[in-house]
Amino acid sequence: MPHSVNLIHTIAAALGLALALGFVATRLRLPALVGYLLAGVVIGPFTPGFVADAAMASQLAEIGVMLLMFGVGLHFSLGDLLAVRKIAVPGAVVQIMVATLMGMGLAYWWGWGLGGALVFGLSLSVASTVVLLRALETLGILETYTGRIAVGWLVVEDLVMVLVLVLLPPLAGVLGGNGASADASDLARTLGLTLLQVGGFVVLMLVVGRRVFPWVLWQVARTGSRELFTLCVVAAAVGIAFGSAALFGVSFALGAFFAGMVMRESEFSHRAAQESLPLRDAFAVLFFVSVGMLFNPAVLWDRPLQVLAVVAIIMVGKTLAAAALVLSFRYPLNTALTVSASLAQIGEFSFILVGLGASLGLLPAEGTSLVLAGALISMALNPMLFHAIAPLQGWLRTRSALARRLEERDDPLAELPMTTHAKFLAHQVVLVGYGKVGRRLAAALAANDVPFVVAEQNRELVEALRAKGIAAVFGDAVEPAVLIQAHIARAAMLVIATPDTLKVRQMIATAKLLNPMIETVIRSHSEQEARLLEEENGSTVFLAEEALAQAMVRHVIDRANDMARHGTATTPARLHGSG
Repeated sequence: MPHSVNLIHTIAAALGLALALGFVATRLRLPALVGYLLAGVVIGPFTPGFVADAAMASQLAEIGVMLLMFGVGLHFSLGDLLAVRKIAVPGAVVQIMVATLMGMGLAYWWGWGLGGALVFGLSLSVASTVVLLRALETLGILETYTGRIAVGWLVVEDLVMVLVLVLLPPLAGVLGGNGASADASDLARTLGLTLLQVGGFVVLMLVVGRRVFPWVLWQVARTGSRELFTLCVVAAAVGIAFGSAALFGVSFALGAFFAGMVMRESEFSHRAAQESLPLRDAFAVLFFVSVGMLFNPAVLWDRPLQVLAVVAIIMVGKTLAAAALVLSFRYPLNTALTVSASLAQIGEFSFILVGLGASLGLLPAEGTSLVLAGALISMALNPMLFHAIAPLQGWLRTRSALARRLEERDDPLAELPMTTHAKFLAHQVVLVGYGKVGRRLAAALAANDVPFVVAEQNRELVEALRAKGIAAVFGDAVEPAVLIQAHIARAAMLVIATPDTLKVRQMIATAKLLNPMIETVIRSHSEQEARLLEEENGSTVFLAEEALAQAMVRHVIDRANDMARHGTATTPARLHGSG
């Protein structure tokens, strides 16, 4: 029977070539992402040889975006989103405005009209969620407070872009494109309807979804079938994302993100994240390949200066604007550099915008090529920018008096108040991180009248703790100044409850330097890392799974001994958990 194998051709060519070029890129000490993008260029319509189905690749890439955002939602609670709202909302809005104005200024200089300049500027203002998440996961900082700021920032950007995509068609006539001009009442009606749809979707997911979807996952898990469980996870991610777009007009990515957030309420959320990981990685590769297929290399030699200007706005203009915004909220230099590096690229929403702008007759033909060139180059260079953060921070401290002042500025939350009781200044516990684990530790310490000082990067959280009378300092505990302000030199114990395991060794080294006799207790997710920390620093390291297994072994042995002595069980069985 005759049949089409375009799907098989596209997947085979994309994954095979991505593997080969990704391997070459890593051997050349480049990010594997560069190889994936080049694979797309090779099988794209602008280079000789085999040409894959671009439309098919694009749809496969959308599935990757859904699964990736679903996985992020599984690790990102509503509380995490609300915790960063004071910086993510104004930061994202102002950054979009600044980047859009820079892009519009450049387009005006080239002689473009108002509509084309606006679409071009907006396309350069919104970062790629896929690129950001891959970078944060690679660095192991996705679940840190800085990672939450970056993800929250992009969620706000996605919401703004949803409004832009809805409002652009009725505004096309006013901006010089195709279509009739819309009056003020039509625009108000369109905006109100969009806000109502998005609000309805969010309320539905948080009120109904938080109860329904965890229950469904539990029922499937009870069957004991791994295939059904994986199918349930994938169906939830893709189905909810598609339904949210079809019924409420939000993006696939945003719908999948909220689906993951409500699934997080299930006790099987960690397993769901693990089960979806292989598919997520495979389809994420297809996303980068599909981006490469859109790129026409001819633009690099036809318009080199224009491409350079676009890349400068994306990687320099946006970066500086975001860093200045984060610093204006009195966050540390490291947070400012990390968040700004996160935004130094553009991606999926940019492609949607330029496609819509071209169809409405707003964006010139060369605008699409320039945006795609900027996306490809910024995606390829973005991982390198992340790796340059630590050396750049060290260089700035050494060479720039301003950078030193930014880290040493007079911040009332960066040091304990003069009225702090003496019991918090000596023989106290210094607790780094006030997340889920940190809060439980703090509650236990308080219940047993053990004095403690919290070191936390969330300014709003530090303010709330001080309002409750809890001693707390704001800042990244990897910085010696933060531990000094927590009076680590006279502390009895350092407890690190943050998931940012990459910085644990630096925290311990600083603490041991200031207080050689201090005892350290650490949370870890890796058994190998736990053994290294125990051997290197003599720390007490806790692994949740390991602790639970040990408790079960002790319980079974004790109960078995009791039964051997008495011939039967002497007390009712009890349920033990990891707490």
